[in-house]
Amino acid sequence: MLIMRATDEAFASFQDVPFEEILEAMGRFNDEMISAGVLVAAEGLDDAEKGVVVDYSSEPPVVTDGPYGETKELFGGFYILDVASQEEAVEWAKKAPMAGPGMKTEIRRVTSIDEFPQDNVWIQKERAWREATGQL
Repeated sequence: MLIMRATDEAFASFQDVPFEEILEAMGRFNDEMISAGVLVAAEGLDDAEKGVVVDYSSEPPVVTDGPYGETKELFGGFYILDVASQEEAVEWAKKAPMAGPGMKTEIRRVTSIDEFPQDNVWIQKERAWREATGQL
């Protein structure tokens, strides 16, 4: 999974870039990954100011509006790739558009349901749901 991050300053540097130009750059990148057969999913996220945070530090949990913590803790979108190695994921991340100072991509492996104990009732229920919805 490529997790796209940006500082406030980096995000602001793209405020004056025409949206069509951003769509063009992202579209070319997405098309390249689709053509290579590695793109599984890709989504952008709405503005953090429009979100809420559920904080479990107290009972009951506290819900607050807007972003929580530092901008570097937030991410703006993600790609899920089906690649053979972390090195291959790094090479795709290096090609990402809208890169520059203050922009980062975190790369994390997404675990598979097959990595969990298959005799666990909850894993069995999830596997059945995934099979029924065509995810497996």
